[in-house]
Amino acid sequence: MKKHNFYAGPSILPQYTIEKTLEGIQNFAETGLSVLEISHRSKEFVAVMEEAQRLFKELLDIPDGYSVLFLQGGASTQFAMVPYNLLNTKAAYLDTGAWSSKAIKEAKGFGETAVVASSKEQGYNYIPKDYQIPEDADYFHITTNNTIAGTEIKEDIDSPVPLVADMSSDIFSRPIDVSKYALIYGGAQKNLGPAGTTFVIIKDDILGKVNRHIPTMLNYQTHIDKGSMFNTPPVLAVFSALQTLKWLKNNGSVAAAQKRNIEKANLLYDEIDRNKLFKAAVPNPEDRSLMNITFVMNDDYKQHEQDFLDYAAQQGIVGIKGHRSVGGFRASTYNALPKESVEVLVKAMQDFEKRVS
Repeated sequence: MKKHNFYAGPSILPQYTIEKTLEGIQNFAETGLSVLEISHRSKEFVAVMEEAQRLFKELLDIPDGYSVLFLQGGASTQFAMVPYNLLNTKAAYLDTGAWSSKAIKEAKGFGETAVVASSKEQGYNYIPKDYQIPEDADYFHITTNNTIAGTEIKEDIDSPVPLVADMSSDIFSRPIDVSKYALIYGGAQKNLGPAGTTFVIIKDDILGKVNRHIPTMLNYQTHIDKGSMFNTPPVLAVFSALQTLKWLKNNGSVAAAQKRNIEKANLLYDEIDRNKLFKAAVPNPEDRSLMNITFVMNDDYKQHEQDFLDYAAQQGIVGIKGHRSVGGFRASTYNALPKESVEVLVKAMQDFEKRVS
């Protein structure tokens, strides 16, 4: 039975990425060696790193004066690395979910941290709109997509101070104006590749403005100077990420991915809103994520939640159980998820409605 993979991360990858990664594991760049065992200093792997950085810049139309880094430690390490490098006197944060909350906690260890707004009191089921960004902040941090709550900031906001964004779960899902950001980071394991590497897009001239000593490995300048090759990079994760970048370019690039993502999300949200068994976890359509679609059983049908999960599994649908902290359901519709999988989920919802009505 074909599986329809809605896991939130690690998540579905393009078949192209999987196949090309397997080829690289078996015989990398016709060297007769595996990408798992070849030197990261070899000309063959250096070419991989350079091409991945070049495609990153091409697909996102990154202006001059920015560097693309492939690091390790996940986005969670960036929660500390950002303030380590950028917070001199004060930082500002928008609290829209569990991950922004974790980033705020880390920043507080480095200096004054102002939370300009929060949606915590309503379970993070909306994006705050009316807030002021303090103009004396060293930077303003946002999390563009919230995998647990299912909310998303879908536009590039204007900030009077350097804008920093965690885009772990929606990078490459829509075109972005990188010039509006000072730093963008994220874990690879959603829209880019397997877990193991972390991407950072950084404006070079924002560095060197803090007074503290920064440990070598936590200093962005270290990795800019060495092209992400200061120490041994996560070679397999970077190689796989490159395959996804090639796949994305071959399939119409980011604008085409955005169109497909809107079609998939609309298809599923329309069914959630129509079906009497379910309701969206995010009430305001403009705040609803295109990447992580969260929904619950209506109160009259709560007792059927596990029954629906079991029924979906029988249809080959995996990964739709909601995050353990909120329950319900979550369908992650990343770039690599085909529309067919959403159609299978919608049909399962319709068929299950008939069963319990």
